[in-house]
Amino acid sequence: MAGHAGTIRIVSTTPTKDAGPRHLAIYTGSFDPITLGHLDVLRRARSMFDEIVVAIGRNPEKAPLFEMEERAGMARDAIVADAIEGAAVRVETYEGLTVDFARRVGACAIIRGIRNSTDLANESQLAITNRKIAGIETVFIVSGEEYAYTSSSLIRQMAALGASIEQLATFVPPVVFDAIRSKQGDPAHPLGAFSRDPLVD
Repeated sequence: MAGHAGTIRIVSTTPTKDAGPRHLAIYTGSFDPITLGHLDVLRRARSMFDEIVVAIGRNPEKAPLFEMEERAGMARDAIVADAIEGAAVRVETYEGLTVDFARRVGACAIIRGIRNSTDLANESQLAITNRKIAGIETVFIVSGEEYAYTSSSLIRQMAALGASIEQLATFVPPVVFDAIRSKQGDPAHPLGAFSRDPLVD
C-alpha cells in the first residue's frame, strides 16, 4: 500500500494554469538506487505534466541494495538538489500492481525512460498491456546519450564488486554516492563484507 506519511511535495516556482484539467503522471521504478539517468528523464518529464509522482515499487525478483524508505529518502534529496523548475513532484512508495497505484493517485499516464532499442521493445509490450487492462497510457522519454548505459542494476553490480567511489560518482547523485560509500565501509552490510572477503581479492 502507498505510504502517504512518508511523502514530500516539491513545489515548482513556475506558475500553474488556472483553467483546465490537471495532468498527473507517475514515474515508476525500483530506483534502487536513483541514478543521474533517472533524474535526466524526470527533468524532461517536468515540462510535460502538471504534477509527477515518483513511485518507488518493490521488485520481488531483485535483491534490494537499499530498503524502500532509504530509496525514497535519497530520491527526495536528489530531486530537491536538482533544483529544476517545472511540474510539482512528490515521492511515494507502493506495494502491488503499478496500475492499481496509478488509479489510486489519479494518474493519466505512466512515465518510462528509454535508453535503447531493447528497452523500447520490452516497455512497448508492457505499455500495451497497461492500456488494455487499465486504460492508462505510457509516455516514453528517451534519456540523454550520456546515460544510455546507466541503470540501477549496473550500480548495484559495481558496488557489490567493490567499484571505487570515484567510478560510481559518474553515475549517481551525491546523496547516493554517500550512501553507497557508507555501506561499503560497514562490515555488517553485504557490500562491506564482500569488499573484505579474501576469496575475491
